[in-house]
Amino acid sequence: MRLSLFLIVLFFFSGVIARSQDSSPNKHLPIIDVHVHAMKLNPAFANDLCPWFLSSMPGGDPNQPAPIFINTDCAMPLKAAKSDKEFQDSLMATMKRLNMTIIASGDASVIRSWQKAAAPGRVIPSIGISSSKEMTVVAFTDSLSSGFYKVMGETAPQYQGMSPSDTSLDAYFAAAEKLNIPVGIHMGTGGNGTINITNPKYRASMGNPLLLEDLLARHPKLKVWVMHAGYPMVDEMIALMGANAYVYVDVAGMIWSYPLAEVNDYIKRLVQAGFGKRIMYGTDLMIWPKLLETSIGVIENANYLSFDQKRDIFFNNAVRFFRLDETKYK
Repeated sequence: MRLSLFLIVLFFFSGVIARSQDSSPNKHLPIIDVHVHAMKLNPAFANDLCPWFLSSMPGGDPNQPAPIFINTDCAMPLKAAKSDKEFQDSLMATMKRLNMTIIASGDASVIRSWQKAAAPGRVIPSIGISSSKEMTVVAFTDSLSSGFYKVMGETAPQYQGMSPSDTSLDAYFAAAEKLNIPVGIHMGTGGNGTINITNPKYRASMGNPLLLEDLLARHPKLKVWVMHAGYPMVDEMIALMGANAYVYVDVAGMIWSYPLAEVNDYIKRLVQAGFGKRIMYGTDLMIWPKLLETSIGVIENANYLSFDQKRDIFFNNAVRFFRLDETKYK
């Protein structure tokens, strides 16, 4: 009888505490997705997708047509949006339901449309560059200075076969450093057989996180997050983060493409190494609206993460990295 009364009292006070942390008990705890692509949909490439489709990566034959290394043979493939409006409507609905904020890079007109449709401040624009041929330093600096763009990324020199420390990009990073703009750099795999299919300049070796060292040394006040967490080079990623306190990572892309057990092992390794406060949630969202719930589920169902560690990955770490006012997002 006393035990039953104790449990009832404990349950009551637990509910009080939980409600006191959020004045709206039905409101989802906030989530920040730091890696979303804003693009106009191409119906010719709007194919459905099986999560963790790289669970089997067969080789090819140079005498045969290049295979498409994407598995679509699963019970519940993610449906691709069929139009820009369908994708935007679905994205906005999910963001509202899950209390989400996104860092979006890509087509400026798409980003502006999303900003108008979303709650104020919930779509944060980012500008990416992969080569000095895409935009002059002056034009890039003007874009950052305009106030529209709050973030630099996705920066992807790896797809050009270049190191992130290549001096041809140095002036762009210098502009971000001067303006106190955080930077996202692609470092990781580009998919199974990417060189053979679509990206002949891509080099796996240019995804080594330690290649960032010269860039960080030249720009000591630059805040960088390594997109895709440098997968699969976890030891190098840990070494870089240990030496550089301003380096964070996101788990985008890898979280829904590589084998689920592998994804969890990689995240767990980073947490075990002591970097749970520097891992940020991201999707690499493109044309599959349900990819949000799929990738959120990976973190939510990770039994090696505590509740506080999950909240850090979903929200707290991004608030700290991007210097956001967390009271505006709860």
